[in-house]
Amino acid sequence: MAVKIRLARHGAKKRPYYRVIVADSRARRDGRFIDEVGRYNPLTDPATINLDMEKVDDWISKGAQPTDTVKRLIETAKKDA
Repeated sequence: MAVKIRLARHGAKKRPYYRVIVADSRARRDGRFIDEVGRYNPLTDPATINLDMEKVDDWISKGAQPTDTVKRLIETAKKDA
C-alpha cells in the first residue's frame, strides 16, 4: 500500500481550504484517509499553514511520500518556525 501525504479540498465553491492528510494513494481526493496532519488556507494574506511537524516527520519516516505541493508547504512551515 502506497501512502501519500496530500491535500483534501474542503470549503464552499471558490472559497477553498485544504486539510493535509495521510491517505492510501488509491483513495479518492476527499475520501477515506488515515490521519490528518494539518490545514492550509490559501485565501488569507499571507496563506495560513498549520502543520503538526511531529506527525509529518513520523509519517515520512514510515515511508509516506508527500506530494509536490505538500513538500512546498512543509518547507515553508519549517522556514517560518
